[in-house]
Amino acid sequence: MKSELILIAGGGHCKSCIDVIERQGKYRVAGIVDIYEKKGQHVLGYEVIGCDDQLPELSRQYSNFLITVGQIKNPAKRVALFDRLAKRKACFPIIVSPYAYISLHAKIGEGTIVMHGAVVNAGAVIGKNCIINTSAVIEHDAVIGDHCHISTSSVVNGGVKIGNQSFVGSNTVIREYIEIGENSVIGAGLRMMRSLPPDSFEKA
Repeated sequence: MKSELILIAGGGHCKSCIDVIERQGKYRVAGIVDIYEKKGQHVLGYEVIGCDDQLPELSRQYSNFLITVGQIKNPAKRVALFDRLAKRKACFPIIVSPYAYISLHAKIGEGTIVMHGAVVNAGAVIGKNCIINTSAVIEHDAVIGDHCHISTSSVVNGGVKIGNQSFVGSNTVIREYIEIGENSVIGAGLRMMRSLPPDSFEKA
C-alpha cells in the first residue's frame, strides 16, 4: 500500500514533482496545499485541500510532506515551510525519479527531489529540501547544501561545494573543486571558473 503524501504549493514546479512521484510509485498524493482561493481546484487531477493556515491540522492527519514551491533566486518560502513543518515532526521523504541515476555511494537529505534524467555520482552529498532538477549532473564528491536548487541541465563538477540556500541556473557549468558561498545565485548558462563568497549574484 502506498503512503500518503501532501504537496505544499500547486504551481508549475508542483506539476513536475507530481510526475516524478507518480513514476516513482512509492507515494500517493493525498492532496495539495495552496492559497485559500484555490481550495477545491485540481492540479493534474489532485485536489487543493487546504491553505497554509491549515498546516497544523494537516500535520496531525498526515505524516509525509513535500515542499513543491519553486525556487528561483529566493528560497525563503521553501525554507519557512520546511522549518514550520519540521517543528511539527513532519516527515519529508526523498523523492527520486526512476529515470535518474543515484550512486549507491551518494547521500541525499530529507525532502529533496531528484527529477527525471538527473545524475548524482559517487561521493556526492546533497542536503535537505533541495531540488535537483531535470537532467542536472552532480559529479563525484560534490557537496550541495540545504535548500538549494540545481536547475535543469546544469553541471556541478567533481569536488564542488555549494553553500546552503543557493540557486544554480539552467545549463550552468561549475568547474571542479571550487566553492560557492551560501545564499548565492548563479544565472542560467554561465561557466563558473572561480569560487564565490556568500551572498554572491552572478548573471549572464
